[in-house]
Amino acid sequence: MKKYMKRIIDDVLIEELEAFGGVLIAGPKWCGKTTSASQLANSSLFMHDEDSRESNIQMAKTKPSILLRGASPRLIDEWQIAPELWDAIRFDIDNRSTEGLFILTGSTIVDESKIMHSGAGRISRLLMRTMSLYESGDSNGTISLLELFKGKEDISAQTDLDIEDMAKIIVRGGWPNSVGKKTNIAIRQISGYCESIANSEIKTVDGVNRDPNKTRNILKVFSRHISTQATYRTMLNDLKSNNETININTITSYIDALEKLYVIEDLPAWSPKLRSKTAVRTSPTRHFIDPAIAARMLDAYPEDLIHDLNTFGLLFESLVIRDLRIYSQLLNGKVYHYRDKTNLEVDAIIHLDNGKWGAIEVKLGASEIDKAARNLIKFGDKVDLRNGPSFLAIITATKYAYKRKDGVLVIPIGCLRP
Repeated sequence: MKKYMKRIIDDVLIEELEAFGGVLIAGPKWCGKTTSASQLANSSLFMHDEDSRESNIQMAKTKPSILLRGASPRLIDEWQIAPELWDAIRFDIDNRSTEGLFILTGSTIVDESKIMHSGAGRISRLLMRTMSLYESGDSNGTISLLELFKGKEDISAQTDLDIEDMAKIIVRGGWPNSVGKKTNIAIRQISGYCESIANSEIKTVDGVNRDPNKTRNILKVFSRHISTQATYRTMLNDLKSNNETININTITSYIDALEKLYVIEDLPAWSPKLRSKTAVRTSPTRHFIDPAIAARMLDAYPEDLIHDLNTFGLLFESLVIRDLRIYSQLLNGKVYHYRDKTNLEVDAIIHLDNGKWGAIEVKLGASEIDKAARNLIKFGDKVDLRNGPSFLAIITATKYAYKRKDGVLVIPIGCLRP
């Protein structure tokens, strides 16, 4: 049996179970939701088990309380197969008036019209992503994001990862079953995942019979615009240039479905108070839940990325954003990007719920570090908040971590942890 690889969300889940009657862990298929939940669950119900699926669905409609019986916390895996369970769980939590009763997992966002009550105050919601480099063991974790927010500046460290390693990590992806596999095997697995999305998963979201070829083409065009603020209209024009017959409503519908499957996770814009009256752009940065999806849809292998540094850089940025989101979740933080009408842009802003924040640029190699540092300092001077940034940092695929004379930190992603 494969050894369990501890996930960062595990510690978040423990705290949430102490605070709420139920916790919903949502996220893409095969990212490890059920495995992580099973580490804490004392009983389980697997709604997707074909031997009992239909009877479970019928029971959920007629007497759902029977399905909720079992030692707490009780895992209800893929609960969205029977949306009626949500209200039954909320009622049970109210009735028993205690915490840590249920863990739910789900791979799609459920139509809210099928639920009477939101579950606010009773059921917490967590998003689980694929594995970060620290979780997969690729990062040595010598630099802590939490310590950076506490003011630590002595960050001398080194990673063993080189640029070839990073190319392999990107195309391999962070799915638990892919970690540790040979690159060619991991690529086969990601290909199967993408085909499953196009051929079947996208049809399960809302019952709309979407076309597999259109799904593939939209995944491809989204991949070409990863780590940019491309609009749907821009993507539509890109599709039309490749003779795809599609309109703006169709591309919007497909991307919305992919978001509900946790395949796409765009990065929202940050709108802080500025010293000037500069208008802030609000377009999101385009990202998949894992950059390996983009690599696969672009048919990019590690050697292809090495010879196409522009694409490599965009996919690397997406990988860093994924990891920052995972690490920030443990710190009660959220990740944003910044861009204003002067085209001053910062790849990532981490904002904690205590008001602390840090600004990060992402650069694949060393050649753009000086420019990125100047950009961060310019941005830091522009923001008019009660507290300045806890740190300004450049995250790279280089070897060494250090503090520059201007105070900007240079951190290899292979050294970072929460």
